[in-house]
Amino acid sequence: MNGFLYGAVLQWKLDLRSRTMLITCYAVPLAFFAIMGGIFTSIMPDSSETLIQSMSVFTVTMGALIGLPPSLAEIYRSDIKNAYQANGIPLAMGLILTNISAFVHLFMMSSILYVIAPIAFDVKIPKNPGMHFCGLIILIAVSLGIASIIGLAVKDTANTSMFSILIFLPSIMLSGIMFPADLLPKAFGIAGKLFPATWGYALMAENTFTWHNLWPLFVIFVMAVLLCAILLKRIETR
Repeated sequence: MNGFLYGAVLQWKLDLRSRTMLITCYAVPLAFFAIMGGIFTSIMPDSSETLIQSMSVFTVTMGALIGLPPSLAEIYRSDIKNAYQANGIPLAMGLILTNISAFVHLFMMSSILYVIAPIAFDVKIPKNPGMHFCGLIILIAVSLGIASIIGLAVKDTANTSMFSILIFLPSIMLSGIMFPADLLPKAFGIAGKLFPATWGYALMAENTFTWHNLWPLFVIFVMAVLLCAILLKRIETR
């Protein structure tokens, strides 16, 4: 247990030194918050009620889909994988530790936005903070599951970022955080429901747990875990 905790802390420190993680988990979300927060509250005054939720969804989606896959590709497409196997360390440990580290970063950044948003833009905090953070935790876990699939599945590390962006852009544009999902064409609205960002935003915006919003996230998470297990098995046999 002590070794596991040490590994998690070490991975977290390594991520802090990673330019990719710093940019995707902190710099870009803060810049997006500073620019778009002012625009949203000026153009759409009603957005003050859901600005924290919108910024949280962007932060989680950005940090998970863009930040995590390169870290996993670095582990499983380099000599680090051989070092794991040579020392008898399960390959799954790399996946687990990177996910824990990314989870901590994303939760911290989302919590920072939760605190500074009311001060910066005079927006309303969620009526039920407990429900908000529970929804946030669920969204982070599911988003990291999708990101893990990308990091494990893409064989060419140079293409990892491309696949991440291909999932990230529709996740943000169709989730409802930029504009109401009701304004989207029907086909786009249906496509948006394939991404965890849409359900995570609905879960946090409604400020209550309903099976309608929870079951899609649960299904996506279970599928992601199963796919990650299959991909790890394939990596072990290479």
